[in-house]
Amino acid sequence: MINKGEIIVRGGTGGDGCVSFRREKYIRFGGPDGGDGGDGGDAIVVASSSVVDLGLTRRQREFVAGDGRGGSGCRKHGRKGVDLAISVPVGTMVLAKADSGEEMPLADLKMLGESVLVAKGGRGGLGNARFATAANQAPEIATRGKAGEERYIILELKLITDICIIGHPNSGKSTLLSAITRAKPEIADYPFTTRQPVLGVVPDVRRDFVMAEMPGLVRDAHLGKGLGNAFLRHAERTKLLVYLLDGSSPTATDDLSTLEKEIALCKGLSQKPRIVAVNKVDLPEVQARLPQVKQHFAEVGMPVYYISAVSGQAVLELVRKAIAMVDRASQDEARTEQPQIAVFRPKPRK
Repeated sequence: MINKGEIIVRGGTGGDGCVSFRREKYIRFGGPDGGDGGDGGDAIVVASSSVVDLGLTRRQREFVAGDGRGGSGCRKHGRKGVDLAISVPVGTMVLAKADSGEEMPLADLKMLGESVLVAKGGRGGLGNARFATAANQAPEIATRGKAGEERYIILELKLITDICIIGHPNSGKSTLLSAITRAKPEIADYPFTTRQPVLGVVPDVRRDFVMAEMPGLVRDAHLGKGLGNAFLRHAERTKLLVYLLDGSSPTATDDLSTLEKEIALCKGLSQKPRIVAVNKVDLPEVQARLPQVKQHFAEVGMPVYYISAVSGQAVLELVRKAIAMVDRASQDEARTEQPQIAVFRPKPRK
């Protein structure tokens, strides 16, 4: 999955104006009749369901809208250039890069069909009919079409999900995702099986919830160890984090603090609601030390579930709790996003 890319976008060039005079039989003073050129096409970035990543930035570097057609006689205006629509996945942030290197956000395409104009087409030139005056009744001048706007655009994809599963390598994230959703991630007994976020859909009576599995997170991932933590930007839009811990690991009690430290270093993730799920409790060695593990996690301040992604033990309870927390987070988010109505209270006159 390609999550970030840079492209050059140009609007179409406007068509040239036309110099023409009306010359017809039985018409003594035809006068100028040159038409205007058509405007250049605009370049637009639109959120579409037909693409899943930003692979277009690898296949193509420059995107140019259609040029406008030139004007002609009989005051015929040129055709407008064809607009260019660049399809990107839903959740793509569009930024314009200035010559100084500063990145200016243009739009955040969170909804299907949302679009933003990134490069406007140039205006078409004026025909000589525009320049006719009482003093100059036969002008022989016209203007050229202007070049379209050119911009250096940065596209960055951030997945829009409801639930994100985060954990260490081999903690059973892929197994849990496949048990809850219809996703078919690669499952193997070696670390870093998942190298890109994997999406799945959790069916529910009211609506479907989108769940994502993040690649394995290790200690000092912010320093580049393992697969790093760049993929965590996909969790910035999620409503709930599920910490999945390997119950068979001798350091299971320390793994949670490691995840918390790495998440705290990512802006916007430390305030997300969280659930702890201890996996592989069906194994005999985990059953033997389960009382000590439960005693340790009794005071973590988060809901803790002891599950088995293979056998399905307590998985349904985990899903129900996750859906309830997502609904609560959605209500809080909608409440904070309500526009504030300005109320003017003029002071009484003295």
